[in-house]
Amino acid sequence: MSAAPVAVATAALAGRTILVAGAHGGLGRAASIACAHAGASVVILGRNLRLLNGLLDKIRATGGDASAYPLDLEGASPDDYRQMAARIEAEFAQVHGVLHCAADFRGLTPLQRTDPADFARAIHVNLTARWWLTQACLPLLARASGAAIVFALDDPARVGGAYWGGYGLAQAAQASLVGMLQAELGSKGVRVSALRPGPMRTALRARAYAADEDLSACDPDGYADACVHLLSVRGEAQRGQVWAPEPVHIG
Repeated sequence: MSAAPVAVATAALAGRTILVAGAHGGLGRAASIACAHAGASVVILGRNLRLLNGLLDKIRATGGDASAYPLDLEGASPDDYRQMAARIEAEFAQVHGVLHCAADFRGLTPLQRTDPADFARAIHVNLTARWWLTQACLPLLARASGAAIVFALDDPARVGGAYWGGYGLAQAAQASLVGMLQAELGSKGVRVSALRPGPMRTALRARAYAADEDLSACDPDGYADACVHLLSVRGEAQRGQVWAPEPVHIG
């Protein structure tokens, strides 16, 4: 059952550095803007430089503090993530939060007909790359007070069925990763949680559902405050959990 929407305090992320992976996608873009409005210094990461720069301009135009880091999760190696962490360390010294919104989904396909490269890509981008990035940032997170790692997850009850392939399998694995990593980091260290939003109108979802048949989907902005909540000190209440709040209705 979904929880009620949350109210985010003004300046909930003031003085905090937040890294958003997949920042120019639907939820990533909405969350990046919301984090900047909540006072964070936001490092936006993505593979499309044009979209990153457009988001950077939008955040700065409204007085937000942001910097862009172009990186393609599909091709990045562990060394690339270590280099990314080193550059962030040189500028900010520590990281208070990492939000994972980057995802890869090529469409509904029977497993027996799935291209091996597409299957491997889905597992890598949606699971392995997320972990490599997290692992590289853990030393920076460990230095920060109230640091948080947040994974955006799809609903396993929906994507664990037929035709979701490597994408669906990666979502289930990430849900297990939340509990596993939190158990290893302990109850007082870096906080790990996941956000399980409801259906959102995004390019990824459009590969599985026709827009005129997907009337339950909402704008990603409806879950931006939930991302801020989990990244703020108030997210302690969801430590080690996969959280499914109701969206905030915009407009």
